Amino acid sequence: MTQPPPQQGIGDSRILIVGAGPTGLGAGYRLRELGSASFRIVEHAARVGGLARTFTDDRGFSWDVGGHVLFSHYETYDRIFDELVGDDHTLNDRESWVRLAGTWVPYPFQNNLRYLPPEVTDDCLRGLIEAQTSGEDPRSAPHFGAFVDRVFGEGIAEHFMRPYNFKVWAYDLAELNTTWIGERVAVIDWKRALANVVTGSDDYGWGPNNRFKYPLGGTGDFYDRFEPLLRDRLTLNTRLVSIDTGARRATFERESGERFTDGYDALISTMPLDRLVLDIIDDAPAEMREAASRLKHSGGFMVGVGIRRPCPSTRSWMYFPGDDCPFYRVTYLSNYSPRMTPDPETHYSLLCETSFSPDKPEDEATILERTIAGLESVGLLEPGERDDIVSTWVKRVEYSYPTPSVERDAILATLIPWLESLGIYSRGRFGLWKYEVSNTDHSVMQGVEVVDRLLLGHEEQTTGIVYRVTEDGRRAADHERPAIAGSGEKRRTRQQVEVKPVADAGDEGEASLSEEELGVTDRR
Repeated sequence: MTQPPPQQGIGDSRILIVGAGPTGLGAGYRLRELGSASFRIVEHAARVGGLARTFTDDRGFSWDVGGHVLFSHYETYDRIFDELVGDDHTLNDRESWVRLAGTWVPYPFQNNLRYLPPEVTDDCLRGLIEAQTSGEDPRSAPHFGAFVDRVFGEGIAEHFMRPYNFKVWAYDLAELNTTWIGERVAVIDWKRALANVVTGSDDYGWGPNNRFKYPLGGTGDFYDRFEPLLRDRLTLNTRLVSIDTGARRATFERESGERFTDGYDALISTMPLDRLVLDIIDDAPAEMREAASRLKHSGGFMVGVGIRRPCPSTRSWMYFPGDDCPFYRVTYLSNYSPRMTPDPETHYSLLCETSFSPDKPEDEATILERTIAGLESVGLLEPGERDDIVSTWVKRVEYSYPTPSVERDAILATLIPWLESLGIYSRGRFGLWKYEVSNTDHSVMQGVEVVDRLLLGHEEQTTGIVYRVTEDGRRAADHERPAIAGSGEKRRTRQQVEVKPVADAGDEGEASLSEEELGVTDRR
């Protein structure tokens, strides 16, 4: 998508922000920082945070909407986090695993094939070598499915990549583009994978940067701390009903049913882009409505299981490609912070994620029981441990993943410039619909950068990031390198992480959260 040139700054004019998730809060924070008081944030929920909220149930367990961890590509994001959270966070060693063929494989999967049954290891190695020596360039793959075949070969594709990614995305891999995967799935080295099997070597692929921050009160704890700074500019329990683009007026409805209108010079929308065009802008042209209707997304069931037992594992999260459980990922959320359970000495918690879409329907009535049965099937709940479950939490999220479909970029190239010609700036995880820049740091910075564009005339950076497919995954995009990141092995010590300048960080090659959702990497 080609980004339009930045407009001239509009000074201290009226800016209306729809949504108080990470993007809306980032925009509000930046407006306040620049001294502007002529803005308002309107949120349909009773609390700020959006998809980054944390919920606490009546048994004292806290749950995130998905397996969030916090690290950053931006000094600005780090500064805001430090200012609002300070020392009220943990610094966690990241330990990730894949459950496949009845065993646990350390992350990254393709570097630790020796943990698989011999016949599966053989399948994976043969396919990998054939793919890597075929001469087919993965950069020219027409869709993600073809990319997987060319990079990993038939064995890894059959046993892991195809089933796992279908469970994540809830769409066939042939429906996904390759724009988003440059830094996230790099071309791997078959010689290294083979050597690890022959020599029996463990290869976690990580250096000193394998840690992440986590607010003591959950991911939402960070975003809750924006609220006092923006309270006088924030309206909760109020939803956007319609926009008169000609008059630049928006109509809202309060929880009580009362309606009111508000004018604007610029409107920053963080609501789902398809709903904005199809439901809110009444006079949207037919071609824009048709384009918006072709955007794909998946929803998700977040299922929390709280158990009255000491935590049996140091793991962070695990990936599940198999059909013996509905979830694709499970997080030991209680390992992130001691405040996630009523008592960290006697309780632990598991957060399980299952996707759904028109192509992958899931029964909400049975998702809790299927999740618990799945935990038993994969060995995360021991025999008899079901009796120790003291809390369960289920949240249906209609918009969980903005699908990077094959036609997505063409759709965005049509919709985003049209909206901006009307003074509407659609940003955020579902506002921009670019999964590759929808981590929480990306989302906050989209809000910060669009304000800098409107008030200062600066060019936005995050919206235009394109991840290139590279041989080692490095320099796949032009942005700062995170000072704390990485994943893989169980740490042997819990020493304080070494503070490194951003320019020097990532010299072992760090991963992004989005990459890890694929369950593979090739950091050297």
